[in-house]
Amino acid sequence: MVTTNAIFALGGRFREVWHLAAGVAALVLVTLIYRGLVGISNPTVVAFSYLLIILLLAAASTLRVAVAASVLAVLAVNFYFLPPVGTFTIADPQNWVALLAFLAVSFVASRLSLVARQRADDATERRDELNRLFDLSRDILLTTESRDAVDDLARYMTRRFSLDYVCICLPGPEAWHLHESGSGVILDRHELDLALATARGALEFDAQTRTYGGHRRVVTDTGVEALLVPLRLGTRAVGLLATAGRQVDPGTLDAIAGLAAIAIERVKFLEERQAAERVRHGAELKSALLASLGHDLRTPLTAIGVAANNLRASWLTETQRVEQLDIVVSEVERLNRLFQNIVDMARIDTGGVDAELEWVHPSEVVDAAVQQAQRAVQDHQLVIDAETTKVVQVDPRLTAAALAHLLENAGQYAPAGTAIAVIAQVDDEGLTLAVRDRGPGISAQDLPRLFERFYRGASARRLAFGTGMGLAITRGLLAAQGGRVWAENMPGGGACFTMHVPTASRIRPAPGTESP
Repeated sequence: MVTTNAIFALGGRFREVWHLAAGVAALVLVTLIYRGLVGISNPTVVAFSYLLIILLLAAASTLRVAVAASVLAVLAVNFYFLPPVGTFTIADPQNWVALLAFLAVSFVASRLSLVARQRADDATERRDELNRLFDLSRDILLTTESRDAVDDLARYMTRRFSLDYVCICLPGPEAWHLHESGSGVILDRHELDLALATARGALEFDAQTRTYGGHRRVVTDTGVEALLVPLRLGTRAVGLLATAGRQVDPGTLDAIAGLAAIAIERVKFLEERQAAERVRHGAELKSALLASLGHDLRTPLTAIGVAANNLRASWLTETQRVEQLDIVVSEVERLNRLFQNIVDMARIDTGGVDAELEWVHPSEVVDAAVQQAQRAVQDHQLVIDAETTKVVQVDPRLTAAALAHLLENAGQYAPAGTAIAVIAQVDDEGLTLAVRDRGPGISAQDLPRLFERFYRGASARRLAFGTGMGLAITRGLLAAQGGRVWAENMPGGGACFTMHVPTASRIRPAPGTESP
């Protein structure tokens, strides 16, 4: 496996060779210009020209490249510009001093230039590391309580810090849980045990490397060197971070491990909060269900009991007796509808609602829904506008039941005698059914929670009885077909509930012909 370090080392050698070749070419070019074109033979001018090239080379490359260029420059000055010219012999002892001074100045200047460049590179690297840590922190804040959250965290680290391999190692009751990103590394579980035991010892801080104790360098079975860093939450080691590839500053690795420990703790906290939220929500639903059922069962049962006792009276006329029987039938139907809602809600919760698609006309769905909600809308004027040219492939039973709940809702809250409009349209995206009433509309605080189960706004509780299950059931029945439902207040007054079912459509067959 070719690691990032090996690639960087190979690239560094190639750059050194290229820089040295460029430096030699520059020395040769200056020599040719001075010797052949310009005719300059003053060693001082030549030495300063060579020194400028060496300084530029030192600023761009490594010290050994600058030193090699310095030696070549001294040889060139000696051979071409110091008498006797054309030999490496130095006749005047003062020239020895000049050459040695030139070589020393070249070394010192190259060293100073290299130190300045290294400090600039270190500052840039520190800045880049801080930026990477900031980006990683932002990734952690966006981490959710999903099951793959820790695996996502390992991928974030690999990408942000350009590492070949990252593994977040968390100890379990019986085995290690490894969340890896990258490949080519197989960690030894025994080494992980030793590293964690060391990390859980006395906590020490190394001021020189800016790290806490517990770092451990291991060679894996695949021959790759990996670094194990403790994941510390406070002073407690909760796991290990294994990295391989690009060399990262030890202090930065400690900071990464600290962020990873915080992220892991955050994921656990989010999971615990979600579980607590589910328990609380379940308790609220149970309380709401009991309160709603208690109220909605007590009212029809009381009415049925009173009507049944009245039927025993011998003084009732035939008309009064029929009225009492109508009360019993009406309340029994109400109870039946209530229990049907409970059954539908249970089916939706358990995923037991399956769509059985059929080719039907939208008007058939509307007619079935109106029949189901007949008693709720009997005091209103229904205005139906249904598509007449196309048929759609939906589950007519589920779609009609969902529409019936919207009609019942409109019939409950719109004043008696007002019109309720039902509009059915078919387009390329599917079937859209809308129910518009002339009621008081929906308050702004109720709109976001309108389709939550058992939710009933303050105005709804004042105007009509109910359990708050109808709209939630509508949403669940439509979800089984990939549909959705929403509500909005209309500019002219009243509310409009719209449901959309994505489906195929086609031209309605002519009467007396078979459907294709």
